[in-house]
Amino acid sequence: MTPAEAMYRDLHQNPELSLQEFKTAGKMALALEKLGFEVTKDVGGNGVVGLFRNGPGPVIMLRTDMDALPVKETTGLPWASTVTTADLQGMETPVMHACGHDFHMTVWHGTLSTLVSLRDKWSGTIIAVAQPAEEVSGGSGQMINDGLYTRFPVPDYALCYHVSSDLPAGTVGYFPGPIFAGVNSVDIKVFGIGGHGAMPHKTIDPIVLSSKMILDFQTIVSREINPVAPAVVTVGAIHGGTKHNIIPGEVDMKLTIRFFTDDVYRQIISAIRRIADGNAAAAGLSADRMPLLTTGSEYTPPVENDADLVSRATASMAGMLGKENVIRVDPATVAEDFGRYGRTPEKVKIALFWLGGVSPADYRESLEKGTMLPGLHSSNFYPDFAPAYITGVSAMSLTLIDLFNSKQGN
Repeated sequence: MTPAEAMYRDLHQNPELSLQEFKTAGKMALALEKLGFEVTKDVGGNGVVGLFRNGPGPVIMLRTDMDALPVKETTGLPWASTVTTADLQGMETPVMHACGHDFHMTVWHGTLSTLVSLRDKWSGTIIAVAQPAEEVSGGSGQMINDGLYTRFPVPDYALCYHVSSDLPAGTVGYFPGPIFAGVNSVDIKVFGIGGHGAMPHKTIDPIVLSSKMILDFQTIVSREINPVAPAVVTVGAIHGGTKHNIIPGEVDMKLTIRFFTDDVYRQIISAIRRIADGNAAAAGLSADRMPLLTTGSEYTPPVENDADLVSRATASMAGMLGKENVIRVDPATVAEDFGRYGRTPEKVKIALFWLGGVSPADYRESLEKGTMLPGLHSSNFYPDFAPAYITGVSAMSLTLIDLFNSKQGN
């Protein structure tokens, strides 16, 4: 077993939930120290920042995430996670790296190790960031708010990978623009006038009212958003009532929305408010009984890749992997808080790339037979380690060396 595979298996077997990455952060800090980085711990919570100064030149940030998910692993792997822990609400839950952050950390470390070993080939400064709390969309903001761009050099570029459950190991996926969607949650409390289920004419039924709203919400994307602007409005939960024969006084709904531009985000929120209020008014509710709409704390902006940085990086990656293995992909409606690193006044150029993680044999079978591949956040997901790791480290190492040697900062 290689040292890289040993690191990966250790991280996989010892996952920690968001905001609880204490031991994982310690492992990342120690790994950086052994490579000769200047290490600062506890940045924005459990965040770790390492600096490797190698003469004059660009400043490049390479970021990994560290947190795992409340998922019970069913892969059957010899190194499967059996960890259970209490979440922040005190509820006991199984924990698994079902989104590949253990793999991200291993590739990140392998890339940094390669750059240190080849330091006579480039000049500049590496900022290595091990970020907590990506899964709850808070870690990047916490690190920025704790001085990531003031306590440390401001990067010219910031790059990262996310393992893909759709691309075969040996490939990298890219998109020169918004590659991941922005996301926010919306909570709506719909008021009514409750009463006996046998006498609905003496009530204003919030369950029926909510049903009308839900149907109307589905017209936001299909009839209000420009068809060439991807967006999603999904009602994920609706709760109301206690008994068969009681019309409740209120209903709670939970929505998730996805978007690729700020304008579309504002348009969706405005439409949800208008539809909710309009239906409530049409039902005869007074102004003080209008729906209460709250946008959630899960707001995450889109990951908007800098097109020029993507172009330069993919040229390097194609030189290492071959053009056929550097694949332009469609934007995805999943979210990732890496986008915040490019949304500060410093205007750092960012680029996120998909790193193929599917066994080539399984990938071929899925194409030929239509078999389903385990997706991200699945209890059965894990990457095909060796080819994916080699691809990730070699492609990113050459990309960073070429960026350092280009001497083209912001």
